[in-house]
Amino acid sequence: MWREILAHRNYLITLLTPLLFLPLPLVLPYKEAQCGYTIILMALFWCTEALPLAVTALFPVVLFPMMGIMDSTSVCMEYLKDTNMLFIGGLLVAIAVEHWDLHRRIALRVLLIVGVRPALNTATTAMMVPIAHAVLEQLHKSEQERLSAKQSVAKNGTVNGAFELQETAHQQANGHVVTVEKEKVPGEHQQLEQKHQTFCKGMSLAVCYAASIGGIATLTGTTPNLVMKGQMDDLFPNNGNVVNFASWFSFAFPTMVLLLAFSWVWLLLLFLGSDFRKNFGCGANDSEREGSRMAYGIIKSEHQALGPMKFSEIAILSLFVILVLLWFTREPGFMPGWAMAFSREGKSYITDATVVIFISLLLFLIPSEIPRCGLRSSTNQIQVTPALLDWQTVNRKMPWNIVILLGGGFALAKGSEASGLSEWLGSKLTPLQTIPHPAIAFLLCLLVAIFTECTSNVATTTLFLPILASMAQAICLNPLYVMLPCTLSASLAFMLPVATPPNAIVFSYGQLRVIDMVKAGCVLNLLGVLTITLAINTWGFPLFDLAQFPSWANSTSSQC
Repeated sequence: MWREILAHRNYLITLLTPLLFLPLPLVLPYKEAQCGYTIILMALFWCTEALPLAVTALFPVVLFPMMGIMDSTSVCMEYLKDTNMLFIGGLLVAIAVEHWDLHRRIALRVLLIVGVRPALNTATTAMMVPIAHAVLEQLHKSEQERLSAKQSVAKNGTVNGAFELQETAHQQANGHVVTVEKEKVPGEHQQLEQKHQTFCKGMSLAVCYAASIGGIATLTGTTPNLVMKGQMDDLFPNNGNVVNFASWFSFAFPTMVLLLAFSWVWLLLLFLGSDFRKNFGCGANDSEREGSRMAYGIIKSEHQALGPMKFSEIAILSLFVILVLLWFTREPGFMPGWAMAFSREGKSYITDATVVIFISLLLFLIPSEIPRCGLRSSTNQIQVTPALLDWQTVNRKMPWNIVILLGGGFALAKGSEASGLSEWLGSKLTPLQTIPHPAIAFLLCLLVAIFTECTSNVATTTLFLPILASMAQAICLNPLYVMLPCTLSASLAFMLPVATPPNAIVFSYGQLRVIDMVKAGCVLNLLGVLTITLAINTWGFPLFDLAQFPSWANSTSSQC
């Protein structure tokens, strides 16, 4: 019976959960309670994944108009905002980079520069899981060959290098002396296998952790960052575009570098030990250097197989550089940006989404090869050079469900504001005003980091940010002081294979156990929360002027 219940749990959750919480909007016929009912349903469905995440994100379209919180037109408009277009444009560029293998060329070039020293590889293989494992296998193979040669030499003498035979015990049984050999203990072969397995675990975790940590550096690096940007613009429309690509990068990039360094040292100690001299390849013997050269040869051959850079790769790389430059110079803050040239009455109408969509359009216009006239096929038909990107490729690789998920989060935030639920929750959190602000930031970041292990990081930020914004208003705290670090903390999902797609990908290789990821991830989660708390209380303060409560966060009921 229990197996049947477990097998049909999704149907039971979707049927029983709405009925279980139905008394809330019936007993309390207020908009706040009705909106709370919607949030509870969506939160439970997102946590249990009883329905697909994107399907759950559509609940506000049905429930908010039925409850009189928002009309259907207003709700539906939340599903394709400026932030959604920024997300779509960023993914179009990423799809083009992947389609022409530019990401592979960049990663291989980095590996060629760094080399195959274990300590450095641990921090530089985020994009190349197959290449990393090929290097590991080659290193392992060379170690086995070196050991076999050593044993062959030893066997011709009197010593067996693989196994150490323990002393022979002589026991007397029924008057006869019986020679008993004690159990052979693991020798060099088993030690080598154990070392290789441990190194593979550390490398695999470095891959997925670096992917998650690297995403926090840019506004488009991971979806929670875009959720935060959208929530800020939605909840505080007069914030003066305080969060843009340049300001986010200025804050998050140093945080990412610091956290990446901490994670690298932690994985180094956990899986490679504290012998830094050996880890960095200092003092290696001839056979070890030969193994490193063979592993380096794998990377070099993979890079050479790509051939010289094609016109398509050069074009995409150029567009990507132009995109980043336009993002940084659009509204840098310390000087007038180029967007002011298109302003009207002192107001700029251009956003980061405008820039990335412009670059994305160019991907469909620029040919993938230098056009040549008179090029014909074997059937005498004129051949037209395809563009850098086509819609079939986009449609196959674009995660449209995330676009809907983002929209559902914006609709939920708007509904919380329209119903008064956010203001009510914020008023209940006013006792937090007596707690030191750094302690508030640390505890909230820790809470979000724990919560995101069990549910989608997008769902986590969607649920927490409106509440955090209202709490900050209620205690006269700059909303960015809690919203920004908690958004970064939502990407700190390091403990479970199901927490993020990168974790699941490396776990599928079969060399990791759940306990390995939990043991490494729990310390890394704490390091991440401490690093983010340090960042928001140091260089984050002058960057976002967090020392004072901003005028754009003042509401009609605020007493700040």
